[in-house]
Amino acid sequence: MNKELLIELFGYLGSFLVLVSFLMTSVFKLRVINTIGSVIFMIYAIIIKSYPTAVMNFFLVLINLRFLWKMRSSSKEYDLIRVNKDDKYLNFLLNHSYSDIKQCFPGIDLDLDNANRFYIINCDGKPVGITIGKEKDGVMDLILDYSVPQYRDFSIGSFMISRLPNEGITTLTYHGPDEHHTEYLDKLGFKKTEKGYELKI
Repeated sequence: MNKELLIELFGYLGSFLVLVSFLMTSVFKLRVINTIGSVIFMIYAIIIKSYPTAVMNFFLVLINLRFLWKMRSSSKEYDLIRVNKDDKYLNFLLNHSYSDIKQCFPGIDLDLDNANRFYIINCDGKPVGITIGKEKDGVMDLILDYSVPQYRDFSIGSFMISRLPNEGITTLTYHGPDEHHTEYLDKLGFKKTEKGYELKI
């Protein structure tokens, strides 16, 4: 494979990553992938002496880094709201996010008759998460632990874990689908068991 072809493929890689970044539902992931793609494309532009393209991508990298720093350094203030299964707002949120919930948790059973704990998590006055579980003797089995795409950065999970002891919960278990959530569960400290996952809090 000759040098010119390798350089061309390098440029295509940068373009591909920039395009893929716009498919991300998470703003944080969008910025990260876009930054990587812009760096690669900037290097490619310098190699082929396309300096206007290099300058444009340089500033794109700076803009992305600025927003990433802002996202990382700004603390999110959450509020935990306990509701009941007949709460109209809860049911509205579940219906509104139904397709995304099904995509995040393939095969999930949203039968609320099996649950007795229902929480809505707000950030700056807007709903960003829903947690539903079945609690008995301080152990809550998670039926749903959902957050909207823009808030899938582990912060809601960490917030919930910090607040649940005030709700009389000492242990969390999860036996639902983990196809997309192994990293999330590991990050929050859940331990794999024979039947699912468990976390002592």
